[in-house]
Amino acid sequence: MKKYFFIVLIYSSVLAQKKQITLSDIWIEYKFYPAEVEKFRWMKDDKFYTGLSNGNKLFKYNVLDKNFKEIILDVSNFKGSFPSKIQDYEFSQDENILLLKSNVTPIYRHSTKEVITILDLKTQNFLNIFEGKLVSHATLSPNNRKVAFVYENNLYIQDIITKEITRITKDGEKNKIIYGLCDWVYEEEFSFTKAFEWSPDGKKIAFYRFDESQVPEFSMDIYGELYPKQERFKYPKAGEKNSEISIYVYDLENKSLSAMDLGNDKDIYIPRIRWTYSSEQLAVLRMNRLQNHVEVLLCNTTDGSHKIILTEKSDTYIEITDYMLFFLENGKEFLWTSEKDGFNHIYHYDLNGKLIKQITTGNFEVQEILGVDNKKQMIYYLSSEVSPLEKHFYQIGINGKNKKRLSFEPGNHSITLSSAFNYYIDTYSQMDIPPVTKLMTIEGKLVKEIENNQELKERLQTYEISNPEFFRFKTSEGVELNGWMIKPVNFDENKKYPVLMYCYGGPGHQTVVNRYNGTNFFWYQMLASQGYIIVSIDNRGTGARGASFKKCTYKQLGKLETIDQIEGAKYLGTLKYVDKTRIGIWGWSFGGYLTSLCLTKGNEYFKAGIAVAPVTNWRFYDTIYTERYLQRPQDNPTGYDENSPINFADKLKGNYLIVHGTADDNVHFQNAMEMVDALIKNNKQFEQFFYPNRNHGIYGGVTRYHLYTKLTQFILKNL
Repeated sequence: MKKYFFIVLIYSSVLAQKKQITLSDIWIEYKFYPAEVEKFRWMKDDKFYTGLSNGNKLFKYNVLDKNFKEIILDVSNFKGSFPSKIQDYEFSQDENILLLKSNVTPIYRHSTKEVITILDLKTQNFLNIFEGKLVSHATLSPNNRKVAFVYENNLYIQDIITKEITRITKDGEKNKIIYGLCDWVYEEEFSFTKAFEWSPDGKKIAFYRFDESQVPEFSMDIYGELYPKQERFKYPKAGEKNSEISIYVYDLENKSLSAMDLGNDKDIYIPRIRWTYSSEQLAVLRMNRLQNHVEVLLCNTTDGSHKIILTEKSDTYIEITDYMLFFLENGKEFLWTSEKDGFNHIYHYDLNGKLIKQITTGNFEVQEILGVDNKKQMIYYLSSEVSPLEKHFYQIGINGKNKKRLSFEPGNHSITLSSAFNYYIDTYSQMDIPPVTKLMTIEGKLVKEIENNQELKERLQTYEISNPEFFRFKTSEGVELNGWMIKPVNFDENKKYPVLMYCYGGPGHQTVVNRYNGTNFFWYQMLASQGYIIVSIDNRGTGARGASFKKCTYKQLGKLETIDQIEGAKYLGTLKYVDKTRIGIWGWSFGGYLTSLCLTKGNEYFKAGIAVAPVTNWRFYDTIYTERYLQRPQDNPTGYDENSPINFADKLKGNYLIVHGTADDNVHFQNAMEMVDALIKNNKQFEQFFYPNRNHGIYGGVTRYHLYTKLTQFILKNL
């Protein structure tokens, strides 16, 4: 008995020594960021892989030998104009040449420009492309001789050996014509920035031309000088004119340019281009303005003519992904992903558009095709088959047989396949467990652990951490929703606790996932230590549960999502340990939009809310995203107006804080100003906080620390 009492005392002492998380831990010292393999690359023979260390050394590792570590590149060995710090790199196909990126400078959220250096690994000679000017998307040709890049909206090619520069286009101009680089809205909503592709043999290059001369211009003031600078760029808001798109193919041998026939309708999207395994055939995805009709055009790259090999239509919308179209090495077939049976699955077609087979089936989503092994006729993919909250790794034959699950640890798995499909790197995590990175054989056997974040795990043991709990509940409409909850460490079910709900809720996205988040998760832990319960719920419209669940919000964006968040608050209010008079909600971007609707339309259920960078009227947002889910304002005005928070400002009751960056090129500061104006007109009291020159992410220096200090103080005061 004494021994047991002694153990209890020791255990209690250990608990007492645990620290509470502070904002400084999260946003100043970054104590909860996991270690990761920096700029990992597989080498082509599957025996080696590479990784960048501190931007100055590139190491080569042996797959099977744990002790093998060879330096491929050490920047200290070079003099003159060789970069002192490398931020990214790419091997040529024969792996004799390195393309190195330095001085990477952002343009918008995803696009950058950088200095490009070409290093011959055999001779150790180097060349700064285009005399070291900042260029975008420098890409080596498959024959290793040339580099294509974009400079000031024009497309160039430089010969590595002769150093000769060829300017393919000449009329590129800011806010008018762009070659080889996406305009703002394509970059943001179709998720790619490089708008050119080398042919498989390196003899041709296909590229986009964006004519944005008729697109309305948006301006932002940038503060800091006596007279603020005005940043102006083309931004098509819902219902306005888009860029007119053309696709060209340049033949390097005869220096000729061919325009691809895209049809007579100019008000279209070209969300992807893909080479087949032939330089004579270029696949072009053509999509209508409302994004419910997509076609795959197979273009002849000599004369520009095309034939349509696949057509898909939807009653709602079709979303484009990078893995949607895969051509097989035989040159006669391709893979296509579609939600047409209710869930996203893989389909096998011949080059004439005849369906050979639906490869995957079932009530789950194929979330990404990772690669296709043409020799083994095997497809590798991630799916939600285990749970909508997790991503797991599978393989299946192109014939639809021999399906096999390859990942078994709970959580979300991120996979990088080796060049010859003999190995893969698996990085997986859980909500409260940092990522672990393992090297596996393609059969799923462990070769070695590359990073286990043991140091971070040990650090977490010194803090008060409350394990998250996943739950489900049914709304009054009979809809089952997923959620997670973080309770205070010393939770007492006989007490009443305030609740802070976190929402995003936008189409296809999820917050309820079993994946590590090293920032907000620990902020929630800090709030839990102050006596708050933190909850997040995935409303209708979110992902991994099939097309019906996701697309039911079509043409009424914000309506069902708000209803579901209100239903979440009502459900939480029934729990005996929740103080239903002290339920708050917060979110960023779409989550800020939902928060604003909950504080107005759902004002009787929420005491306080924080909207960071919210959309407040979809008429202010861009064409591609907004019209995909709402159609144009001309087609569906009520869908816009009946779910825009500015139209319900008179209903605000709770404590409301709106936060925005003044240089937000995505969700414009205009949204905050219009919401503030509507609240003032309705004589509503609220709080506002604006960050000068910060974009949609609101970061830089101690900005995040400042922001979360503000959010924390608001919660402690008002909830």
